Amino acid sequence: MGTMTAPTRPQYEIRAQHTDTTVTVYQAYAPSIGLPAARDGRFPEVWKRDRMTWIKPSFLWMMYRCGWAVKEGQETVLAVEIVREGFDWALENAELSHYVRGVHPDRATWQHNLRRAPARVQWDPERDLRLDRLPYRSLQLGLSGEASRRYADEWTVSVRDVTPLARQIHQLVRDGRLDEAAALLPHESPYPLGGAPLPAAAA
Repeated sequence: MGTMTAPTRPQYEIRAQHTDTTVTVYQAYAPSIGLPAARDGRFPEVWKRDRMTWIKPSFLWMMYRCGWAVKEGQETVLAVEIVREGFDWALENAELSHYVRGVHPDRATWQHNLRRAPARVQWDPERDLRLDRLPYRSLQLGLSGEASRRYADEWTVSVRDVTPLARQIHQLVRDGRLDEAAALLPHESPYPLGGAPLPAAAA
């Protein structure tokens, strides 16, 4: 199965559904936010633009995080298409979400940079269709301040409700029909890392 066989994948790689101009990321919300966002193609006014928001290019990591759209407050899964220019800007201005010796000069410098950065990068184990860990990492990108506002009001091209797709794939997985489930997954291919910070200097 394609989602589980990738022995040569780099440990740190952004995989996303993307075009020449856009990249798709995923978020999950309560229906009170998710449904109006999908209906109007933009985030509603009640969406707090001064809070940190995490976007995920990996559909399966989103499924792991929201429990296939079952977890409370995460029942509506959104595919948010944003301009690559904005995504790249966030990566280039991001700091790692945790301190790494050898990457940062010292903990104080990292903390100072983290406070000032409009975005933060976190690398978590990628997931397969059963939501088990894979031996390589997936990007989570946290946006705050300027990045969060620009994401909601400038970078967003479209917002789609992909909850039905999540439920369809989940049912196939529960039925043991993994090949059929894999065929429905969004096609995610390597995306240029650009300025994304990596946890290891050797990476």
